[in-house]
Amino acid sequence: MKKRIGFISFRLAGTDGVSLETTKWAEVLEEQGHECYYFAGELDTPEDRSLCIEEAHFQHPEIKRLYLMCFDNINRPRELSDGLHHYREYLKSKLYEFIKSFDLDVLIPENAITIPLNIPLGMAITEVIAETGINTVAHHHDFFWERKRFLRNCVWDILNSCYPPHLSSIQHAVINSSAANQLALRTGISSVLIPNVMNFEEPPAPLDEYACDVRQALGIDDSELFVLQPTRVVQRKGIEHAIEFVARLGMEATLVISHASGDEGYEYQDRVKEYADLLGIKAKFVDDIIGDRRGRTPDGKKIYSLQDIYPHADLITYPSIFEGFGNAFLEAMYFKKPILVNNYSIYSHDIKPKGFDVIEMDDFISRLTIHRAKEVLSNPEMVEEMVEKNYQLGRKYYSFHILNSKLLHISTNFWGKGNNHSTV
Repeated sequence: MKKRIGFISFRLAGTDGVSLETTKWAEVLEEQGHECYYFAGELDTPEDRSLCIEEAHFQHPEIKRLYLMCFDNINRPRELSDGLHHYREYLKSKLYEFIKSFDLDVLIPENAITIPLNIPLGMAITEVIAETGINTVAHHHDFFWERKRFLRNCVWDILNSCYPPHLSSIQHAVINSSAANQLALRTGISSVLIPNVMNFEEPPAPLDEYACDVRQALGIDDSELFVLQPTRVVQRKGIEHAIEFVARLGMEATLVISHASGDEGYEYQDRVKEYADLLGIKAKFVDDIIGDRRGRTPDGKKIYSLQDIYPHADLITYPSIFEGFGNAFLEAMYFKKPILVNNYSIYSHDIKPKGFDVIEMDDFISRLTIHRAKEVLSNPEMVEEMVEKNYQLGRKYYSFHILNSKLLHISTNFWGKGNNHSTV
């Protein structure tokens, strides 16, 4: 039975984890025969299926001002309460418009009732679900209790009621087992574990003419080792470990960091650049020529997608201190690249036991890590065997087929067996 499904978030555009996973969910749901629609403050989705409301974005000036007040105060100023309720009511009216305009059967809030970046939106979503009883799948990526910056606030009452809400028409989906455990422990809410996925059923397309000159564009000689750090420059990514790793390899190498720091400031990025200079390695920050899609910079340079960059890399670094799951890990498996990965908690508990073959570190670069990396990089046959094994494990545990099965399970809970179908 075809359903009309509405995704809701702050932004559904670009290469952040939430936007990427939303695209994958929508692709699988449409393969099942459903129709998908989109509500956010920034969208790159089809215009005829989208409702863009600026106040839904966490970067909207008034929403950001209210957010800062929420986490700068212990006692809540009345001005803050008034502002939260003003925008709650406005966003609530827009959500009702979204549901009515597209005649929606299901809502899927993507992290919007999980992490309190736009509290009026979280309040509005909660009230709309409570008032309508509409079937809802709350897709949770980052709970507020996982981030230190949210623990000092003056909105505990709202966080406890809306992040996430405990309502009978909501089924909750989390991306790792720790989140499932903590959600149940803190709120009594049960959830379905749906990990992040890649379309392992369809291998990457071969390089085309557009992307053949990536090394030249990045200034990397064919004789050099191309090490790719495919993340934003934020502290929890542990990029200083990637710099130390490259320095200690003792090989002619360039470290390429693909994305800018974004909305989390530039202090850490400056520290990373200084550290690279201190250790004397070539580190390139190339967010100006790596984008969501291909294009041209104002001065005429090519803009490449991250999918254009991966095939050229010799090694991926992923020394994150904390991740909700780890999209870059899956991407490395998908593009069949060896990877240096830190033994962060979700990797250790959920991913590592599957048997992936990686170069591993445990919160610091050890002699053993360097020895293992040199062994791998000097043995092409070992690399081939490693990446093929990892690809097959990715296909087994983190494919679209897995996502399809999980979503069918959720729809069966809503409508019973026989009222959903799959062509995936």
